[in-house]
Amino acid sequence: MVTTKIIAPAQDAYTYPLLIKSLLLSGGRYCPDQEIVYADKLRYNYQTLNERIKRLADALTKAGVKAGDTVALLDWDSHRYLECFFAVPMIGAVLHTVNIRLSAEQVLYTMNHAEDDLVLVHDDFLPLIEQIHDQLTTVKGFVQLSDGEAPATTLPVVGEYECLLAGAKPHFDFPDFDEHSVATLFYTTGTTGDPKGVYFTHRQLVLHTLNAVGTLGVYQGLPLLRSDDVYMPITPMFHVHAWGVPYVATLMGIKQVYPGRYEPNSLVRLYREEEVSFSHCVPTILQMILGCDEAARTDFSGWKMLLGGSALTHGLAAQATERGMRVHSGYGMSETCPLLCLSHLSDAELAQPAQDQVAARIKTGVAVPMVDLRIIDAGGNEVAQDGEALGEIVVRAPWLTQGYLKAPEQGAQLWENGWMHTGDIASIDALGVVEIKDRIKDVIKTGGEWISSLELESLISEHPAVTSVAVVGIPDAQWGERPVALVVCAPGQCLTESTLAAHLLQYVESGRINKWAIPRQIRVVADIPKTSVGKINKKLIREQEMSL
Repeated sequence: MVTTKIIAPAQDAYTYPLLIKSLLLSGGRYCPDQEIVYADKLRYNYQTLNERIKRLADALTKAGVKAGDTVALLDWDSHRYLECFFAVPMIGAVLHTVNIRLSAEQVLYTMNHAEDDLVLVHDDFLPLIEQIHDQLTTVKGFVQLSDGEAPATTLPVVGEYECLLAGAKPHFDFPDFDEHSVATLFYTTGTTGDPKGVYFTHRQLVLHTLNAVGTLGVYQGLPLLRSDDVYMPITPMFHVHAWGVPYVATLMGIKQVYPGRYEPNSLVRLYREEEVSFSHCVPTILQMILGCDEAARTDFSGWKMLLGGSALTHGLAAQATERGMRVHSGYGMSETCPLLCLSHLSDAELAQPAQDQVAARIKTGVAVPMVDLRIIDAGGNEVAQDGEALGEIVVRAPWLTQGYLKAPEQGAQLWENGWMHTGDIASIDALGVVEIKDRIKDVIKTGGEWISSLELESLISEHPAVTSVAVVGIPDAQWGERPVALVVCAPGQCLTESTLAAHLLQYVESGRINKWAIPRQIRVVADIPKTSVGKINKKLIREQEMSL
């Protein structure tokens, strides 16, 4: 036990708790007239945002919500979502951001497991909730969210969102409470079993926000989010708080644009009309944006795009760079709130032509401040920082979830030996640059050797006719596993298994990969299966390939 000195505070000293309400103090001071925009439907300033948050808190309280209760939210990315990010946890309740892309059965499971008390539901999701209403065991009421005239519903609604806010008081005295109180809850789906509840406290969210403010803005070569930027998320707000950036943007008081339902042409129009300069998304969404009709007549110069959730291939990054986007890679997990690493370019790399920077921009990057990141072998020992040795990424940081809701055994596995185990295989070089090679479950083990599915995907993506690709390993009697590639061809182009094999052969000849890494089966498909948050669904692909 280490002995430290502790000095008693003054009698009336205020012990400042790290609560989400403190994130609202600065935006309205610096930029009171800056805008919050909801698609083409609504816009208002930060003064109105603060008032609406107070009105929502009053309306929720009148509806019976109290500290410790759980409020579920089913909505598209909107101003309402931003208001709930603050109002719900600020009254001491827990905000459950429901994954609207899950099946009805999974949504029912998550809502009952979370023990939701009140449900805020957009009109588009009324049929889903009406379908499972009789099986919701803890829900006491519903609030309807409408963009126009509210349709009739069989749900016992307390009222419509805007009507409730109009009748609420514009003032609310948000209380102090323990900063370790749970603020948010959402569910992540794994390869097996039911979705797992991931939760974060006020303290964790505030610390993550403060860290992200600095990390996204202060480093040379990484000026992603500054006071003069216009922010539009393209990562669902139900997924890890849209990577926590709405909290960052609100603290900074910058213009925020919420697009509603994701439709590529609408996203591009909003980018142009609202002069968006910073967004974040998974690679599959970026591919959809670049391939839509509006993109063909749009200059993307100046659009800073942070990519995460799955590996960014060289081909896709090069395509975005050619169109003028400035791409960066980020790394994290649902359980990490999520920020762990960001790509970081040296002065020498920044001096290179844009296309020559792509290789550096798609690397996982450097651990951000306050993240203790290590790469360990099977024995728990740190691997050499030579950019070659492989191991699992384990981390510690003050904003990592401390476990899974009502699942102590799974939480213990996550935090084995006091480190959060990510399940990602990576290397790290002498400068601290991390490069993920694969998920442990996605590494292809063939003939006693490991093949990185991510590296194969990146190499295949460099073929000019390839728009997207997924590589998985399937069982093989002789080699243990063998790689199989699914490829989507660009419109008007032609791809065959032999042409792609020939494309990969150049990397064999250069020593980049071994000959046996070339997939024996390369199938050109119309689409590649995705998860509920837009990632490539390798679990489903493996199952489908094994059934052929």
